[in-house]
Amino acid sequence: MFETPDLIRLADRLATHAGARTGLIAENVANADTPGYHARTLPDFAELVAAAPVPMRATRTGHVTDSLPGRDALRATTATGEASMNGNTVSLEREMVAAVAARQQHEMALAIRSATANVIRAALGRSS
Repeated sequence: MFETPDLIRLADRLATHAGARTGLIAENVANADTPGYHARTLPDFAELVAAAPVPMRATRTGHVTDSLPGRDALRATTATGEASMNGNTVSLEREMVAAVAARQQHEMALAIRSATANVIRAALGRSS
């Protein structure tokens, strides 16, 4: 009967992507001195959304499948970068920049979620 609005679902997926990206960044930093370790990354969320087909409205449950990128789209790939003498491709500077971008992405998802909840509360006549 009640469906989760597309904006909330998109914000949830954005937060999931940011969390997965943060986890990969942590792995990369933890292995910054491991010989032969290749840094890994995720595609940008915008690329995942752009690659997904345009969703259609369902008239009943199960009629149209969800086309927003989900957990199955979060496949890590090897990041490009120059290898050090021991074969490691982790760049701490690149990881710091990626960590800030992931944090901003997560904060944006939470802000969208909060604003949407406020709009729904206002529409229902509730103030808090």
